[in-house]
Amino acid sequence: GGLIAPGDVILFQGDSITDAGRRRDVAQPNDQPALGKGYAWLAAAQLLVNRPDDRLAIHNRGISGNKVYELAERWQADCLDLKPNVLSILIGVNDVWHRVKHGYKGDLATYRNDYRALLEQTKKALPEVKLVICEPFVLRCGAVDDSFFPLIDEIRAAAAEICRDFDARFVPFQAMFDAAAKIAPQEHWLSDGVHPSDQGAALMAGAWLKAVGECAA
Repeated sequence: GGLIAPGDVILFQGDSITDAGRRRDVAQPNDQPALGKGYAWLAAAQLLVNRPDDRLAIHNRGISGNKVYELAERWQADCLDLKPNVLSILIGVNDVWHRVKHGYKGDLATYRNDYRALLEQTKKALPEVKLVICEPFVLRCGAVDDSFFPLIDEIRAAAAEICRDFDARFVPFQAMFDAAAKIAPQEHWLSDGVHPSDQGAALMAGAWLKAVGECAA
């Protein structure tokens, strides 16, 4: 069934893929500059079209470059204070990218433990919150080479395991992009192997809406 109820506050959280150039100085919900120009905006726009009378309030607080512990550092203001009914998180690619390319010391256990702690804190503060865990993803092109593996696959598996343990909805982005890569070149969907093109973001919005039980028009 559908996850989203009338009057719900919906929050998208994550890194640059969620951030997508959003304006930091606009706080009100349902505002395109505040929601960026990625999948969060496309999903939000579709929700607002599908459910014009449901008084949904949709926010984006993704920040480019974030890893799990950086979400935790800003969680009070950027999540708990917004009191979301539906919380969607996409986090993990920087936990890999910054380790293999930029000397970040965190590993799989860091990701898993930090993510669990973040969700436990969230559930304690917001016991009724409905969680959506988005699968981290890459395609082998652009910035993505063999050094990303097997860690990215292990982090994907950890996100799926956390999703089950916290009774969340899962958005299977990797399988979606793997299928898309059979239809058009990988760069058509993920320009550098990590960041979605407009086409990639549109695919993501459709998958997200399907996962929360909303039929994309």
